[in-house]
Amino acid sequence: MIFKVDRREIHFLRFTLESYDGMALVSTIDPHLALIEVSVAPGCGRMVLELMDALRKDEGLNISTPE
Repeated sequence: MIFKVDRREIHFLRFTLESYDGMALVSTIDPHLALIEVSVAPGCGRMVLELMDALRKDEGLNISTPE
C-alpha cells in the first residue's frame, strides 16, 4: 500500500504502525514527496486501513493515496 503523508508525520506514522508487532512495516519511498509504502502482514490489511483511518480522524494526520 502506498500513501502520501505530511513529511513531518512520517516518523510518527512509522512508530505507530510498527508498534503493532508484526502487523506492518513502513518504508519511505521518497522523503521529499513524503511517499511511504506500508507492507502489511497477511490477514492484517483491514486492521491497517482501520488504523490509518483512525489516525486521520482522531490524530488529524494528513494521509492520502497518491494521485
